[in-house]
Amino acid sequence: MGAVFFSEVLGTMMLLLFGCGVVANAILPKTKGTGGGASAAWLLINFGWGLGVFAGVFTAYKSGAHINPAVTIGLMANGADEFAPGVAASAGNAVIYILAQMLGAFLGAVLCWVAYKQHFDADGDPAAKLGVFSTGPEIRNYGWNLATEIIGTFVLVFVVIMFGNTPDRLGPLAVALLVVGIGASLGGPTGYAINPARDLGPRIAHAVLPIPGKGSSDWSYSWVPVVGPIIGGILAGLLATIYG
Repeated sequence: MGAVFFSEVLGTMMLLLFGCGVVANAILPKTKGTGGGASAAWLLINFGWGLGVFAGVFTAYKSGAHINPAVTIGLMANGADEFAPGVAASAGNAVIYILAQMLGAFLGAVLCWVAYKQHFDADGDPAAKLGVFSTGPEIRNYGWNLATEIIGTFVLVFVVIMFGNTPDRLGPLAVALLVVGIGASLGGPTGYAINPARDLGPRIAHAVLPIPGKGSSDWSYSWVPVVGPIIGGILAGLLATIYG
């Protein structure tokens, strides 16, 4: 389980370094990615997160590459015997996975801040700084925002489980393209966290890092991208059990 923990830390760290990094490149001032327009920036962000998943899944191969508590919980709801070869799908092991994912997400966000520190220092917009680290709704309505996160995560976890039942052999590329598709199709309302660690770990990093003029970490919204993906992952695991 030590190897599993380290694998999930590294994989989730890689995911968040890519993901937060592409957002920083798109929205912080004086970067090479700034100024392409809103549509181009959104497309860049979608592909950046997808490639982050691609890198993270390859990195975390030893642990089965969950890199997302919703996937871990969804596999338990699906009745999986193992999280990875030789790793039992137990509640205790699930806790180890989730703690590793949270730590990895936090570390990835910190590394992104290091890479873009001068741009964080130059920007005076607190919303842009928070947007690099965590998600937020375009129209704030907690019920509907929650529904969006449930649906997006349901699609992610359900299709990932289906990948395991089909001989496609695409592996990480298939998951990466799935994430790009979810972002393009369902990401508009909330920024598609679809991963509790992806949002909460970086939000904690935003709260503790010495970022000038960073403003609030928006803790009033922080429960939505945690609870929504958990519910979505459970529903996906249960339906996959019935469907399979």
